[in-house]
Amino acid sequence: MPGSNCAAADKVKPAASPAADKPAEIAGNISYHAQYSPHFSPLAFGPEEAFYATAESVRDHLIERWNDTYVHFHKTDPKQTYYLSMEYLQGRALTNAVGNLGITGAYAEAVKKFGYELEALVGQEKDAALGNGGLGRLASCFLDSMATLNLPAWGYGLRYRYGLFKQRITKEGQEEIAEDWLDKFSPWEIPRHDVVFPVRFFGHVEILPDGSRKWVGGEVLKALAYDVPIPGYKTKNAISLRLWEAKATAEDFNLFQFNDGQYESSAQLHARAEQICAVLYPGDATEEGKLLRLKQQFFLCSASLQDMIARFKERKADRVSGKWSEFPSKVAVQLNDTHPTLAIPELMRLLMDEEGLGWDEAWDITYRTVSYTNHTVLPEALEKWSQIVMRKLLPRHMEIIEEIDKRFREMVISKHKEMEGKIDSMKVLDGSNPQKPVVRMANLCVVSSHTVNGVAELHSNILKQELFADYVSIWPNKFQNKTNGITPRRWLKFCNPELSEIITKWIKTDQWTSDLDLLTGLRKFADDEKLHAEWAAAKLACKKRLAKHVLDATGVTIDPTSLFDIQIKRIHEYKRQLLNILGAVYRYKKLKEMSAEEKQKVTPRTVMIGGKAFATYTNAKRIVKLVNDVGAVVNNDPEVNKYLKVVFIPNYNVSVAEVLIPGSELSQHISTAGMEASGTSNMKFSLNGCVIIGTLDGANVEIREEVGEDNFFLFGAKADQVAGLRKDRENGLFKPDPRFEEAKQLIRSGAFGSYNYEPLLDSLEGNSGFGRGDYFLVGYDFPGYIDAQDRVDAAYKDKKKWIKMSILNTAGSGKFSSDRTIAQYAKEIWDIKPSPVA
Repeated sequence: MPGSNCAAADKVKPAASPAADKPAEIAGNISYHAQYSPHFSPLAFGPEEAFYATAESVRDHLIERWNDTYVHFHKTDPKQTYYLSMEYLQGRALTNAVGNLGITGAYAEAVKKFGYELEALVGQEKDAALGNGGLGRLASCFLDSMATLNLPAWGYGLRYRYGLFKQRITKEGQEEIAEDWLDKFSPWEIPRHDVVFPVRFFGHVEILPDGSRKWVGGEVLKALAYDVPIPGYKTKNAISLRLWEAKATAEDFNLFQFNDGQYESSAQLHARAEQICAVLYPGDATEEGKLLRLKQQFFLCSASLQDMIARFKERKADRVSGKWSEFPSKVAVQLNDTHPTLAIPELMRLLMDEEGLGWDEAWDITYRTVSYTNHTVLPEALEKWSQIVMRKLLPRHMEIIEEIDKRFREMVISKHKEMEGKIDSMKVLDGSNPQKPVVRMANLCVVSSHTVNGVAELHSNILKQELFADYVSIWPNKFQNKTNGITPRRWLKFCNPELSEIITKWIKTDQWTSDLDLLTGLRKFADDEKLHAEWAAAKLACKKRLAKHVLDATGVTIDPTSLFDIQIKRIHEYKRQLLNILGAVYRYKKLKEMSAEEKQKVTPRTVMIGGKAFATYTNAKRIVKLVNDVGAVVNNDPEVNKYLKVVFIPNYNVSVAEVLIPGSELSQHISTAGMEASGTSNMKFSLNGCVIIGTLDGANVEIREEVGEDNFFLFGAKADQVAGLRKDRENGLFKPDPRFEEAKQLIRSGAFGSYNYEPLLDSLEGNSGFGRGDYFLVGYDFPGYIDAQDRVDAAYKDKKKWIKMSILNTAGSGKFSSDRTIAQYAKEIWDIKPSPVA
């Protein structure tokens, strides 16, 4: 019989059993799906077929819980939160689902009846290509916590067919190819063919006889909902990530044109619909690219708000008063960064033009419904959209934005006369450049939201004291901090079972998985030699697993006894992967200059860097190329490769992180102070007993407070020094450290190949100017960074000291649970309460 393991599969009798929790019944349900939910030839049951059948049997559990949760929310009618995000970086779902459902062991036994290990089937799953970096992973952690805390909540996003891109490393550097996660299908998503909403673009505004306004004409697409169930941990609740796909209808297909041979013209609207959900963050260097990005953002906002309103109206008839004024007491909308800002004018439009409300009532409802999370202080990430493009694509929304801006300015003049001189920087519409007037999306969010929050204490203070300081004068109570968090289920219990079992054994409970503060119980054992031995063994097992991944992914052999030093995050100049690789270049140069005796005293180190550079971000791509070029030389140099390896980890994603983070010992979080809003990978590393080398930036500040200053390697300028240091540089006062010059000179010498790194190195030169002047202070922080790395080398030689530091990092990570973060959002911003299914 063709197909691996078919004989074993034939022995398991198919039997539908959606709620099965015993291995034999689970196996029967898997066999049932293999036969009666077929996606492959009937005689095939290899690892891929087994994965899909297994996933669909798990999905039965999720659908049952999702249906029960949905019915429960419908009956009890609680206030619900709707989380709008352009990104969700979910990762693989199988391990997380069976883990949260508490049936991992039963599933492991069940798949053995087919001759498979559960881990092998997990490896068949492709990461959902719905996000890029920290913003999307945070959204996914938040959904996990919302479900675990039994909160009535929904996530809303777009169903990107090709994701951001899959990263391939060649001799030329990074190459981008389309993600293939939907080339077959996703076993987790459930199409909701009854949940479809129209979304309009272009057109014009008509004034009706009664003075009301109506947006008409243009092109209208359909938004079709796909639901991905999100199970809570040890709870009966399962909430939904609702993803929208853009569709055109049969009526939009011109049969006459097609039969006339005009094939492309006949299906133009279908082609434009496909573009909307084709890729995450399409390049916006062209006008077409800008228009497509704005289309994506509006498509998400319009479909999601229509869905919320439909659900509100569905229950409205059952309420005593059924007034629209109750909307904010039933609906909380959270904007994850500025991408979903158009939810504000779209909610106004729907309330006024579709539901017949006046401006004042619609504004009151919108203001009390919407809240905004700011994730950045980087000017290029604070979105500004061309007023011309906005008026062309969304004419009615431009009218509404103009009215919001006008009323805001009038309010400032009438109620805050002292702020009149600040209006130009605070207003929503910026016409300072008449050729390029823009809509400032962050300003629109701040003006129109009842609450604005930052995502780490330092970041929130910068928002209040600098970026949004003038707004604070008007609305002192509008601004809050909500330090980010991560789910301890995926990021410790499931990805690092060795360490998880040790923690549970020593603190005598597994309740830490949903009450992370219990990890402080490890502190009293921080010097215990037995714990040290178990901890070291668990860490070594994770390092060996990571070494295998590196060999499989890159062909490079690394030594599990060396110090594993890892930096994985989006490639960006402010995150300073360039500082990291310059440090590795300097280390290589010093090793080359050492005698054989001196090398014996060196702490062997494996430097791993991973992350994607945006396709049009030239300097970021040069950094990726440099890391690979340095690795190619260092790793093949027999004089030094016992003491240093440099590896670029390709196609970094959630599943790769789940191997890298447990195997890490030192992690680099070295952004220019004041530029990283929070970071969440730093939390994942600390939770897994990794020691951080970093600046006082983002959540590093709070991590250092929680784990102890002695268990964190600190260096670098502080946030309040950065502006002054840049000014000093402009005035020619910067004196580079000789070690910094040595590292740059070695690259210029051609030691790492013939590629022209001059433009990259030029960014570190000069005193000012675009692409010059070392805006991110790599040169200023370089000597402190090298000194901190020397302290790392010394500390790692003292194994007892290092393991204690590792234990205390895990013990101090309790604050950084997304359960804590979401509980604070629920209480202090959304005003929603748990609604557990009985």
